[in-house]
Amino acid sequence: MKKYHIAVVGATGAVGEELLRVLERRSFASASLRPIGSARSAGKSIRFRDDSIAVEGLTERSFDKIDIAFFSAGSETSRRWVPVARAAGTIVIDNSSVFRMEPEVPLVIPEINGDDVRAHRGLIANPNCTTAVALMAIYPLHRIFGVRRVFAASYQAVSGSGARAIEELREQVESALRDRRSTPRVYPHPIAFNVLPHVDIFLEDGYTKEEMKMQNEGRKIMHSPEFRASVTCVRVPVYRAHSVAISAEFERKVSVEQAREALAEAPGLELIDEPQKNRYPTPLNVAGKDNCQVGRVRLDCAFENGLSFWVSGDQLLKGAALNAVQIAELL
Repeated sequence: MKKYHIAVVGATGAVGEELLRVLERRSFASASLRPIGSARSAGKSIRFRDDSIAVEGLTERSFDKIDIAFFSAGSETSRRWVPVARAAGTIVIDNSSVFRMEPEVPLVIPEINGDDVRAHRGLIANPNCTTAVALMAIYPLHRIFGVRRVFAASYQAVSGSGARAIEELREQVESALRDRRSTPRVYPHPIAFNVLPHVDIFLEDGYTKEEMKMQNEGRKIMHSPEFRASVTCVRVPVYRAHSVAISAEFERKVSVEQAREALAEAPGLELIDEPQKNRYPTPLNVAGKDNCQVGRVRLDCAFENGLSFWVSGDQLLKGAALNAVQIAELL
């Protein structure tokens, strides 16, 4: 079996650390690993397969003899350094939003459009985390009924904003329990014991950039240019795993029985749908798990051909690190 020289840009961040764990857990065929971090992280050590490896800073030579590079260090880093990696002959799997909507860049969820990887020109984009979790449940239904539009509300964990946000929630919870106030730094308002209908920056039409990603990226991933999605993204005081409440309208007549069968058989997805026994997906239950979970499947009372359902998934895994490694496995 061929083995690959790999680099992880952003190796000390929340997604980067998860990437290293996923590569190790799935026994990815790596010949060597080059962890790359910010100037602040350079010189630190990370553990990988019982080895201690020093984190390097980014330079023009960082991608020499590297076969595959995972980028998870933010949009500015990707914009500056992905072209450098590609020029060195490295195949890049990028977790930022910078290249997702460029026509020649495949945007891939392996369980949905894995064949799109074949068209890569040295760069493959990882989708938005909330979009990935939602589409894991929307797509199996789309294959049978043909999705036209969805209305959705997300319940997004703070780890989607990185390690600083996790620490901010922890600090605010501890402060509140002592009747003290903790000044928000990552978010504009306290996140502990609160919900914020504000993820990413607001656009002129009143939606946020995050909210438009489900429609724009969903069209590209599902090869469905007419797909429409009206989404409200909400940050909630959960450490890990995103959830999405979805009402979907379809082209063809729907049945709950067919829907449940399709969802139960879909790869990377588990049907947890016994509400009378209090069994439905929750963030606590999917945190740290590869598969997303879907439940609360019911006919939508506001649509002619509609279904409502609830999906939860670990956004650091299926929404980021796991999906990226699965793309590398397809390569």
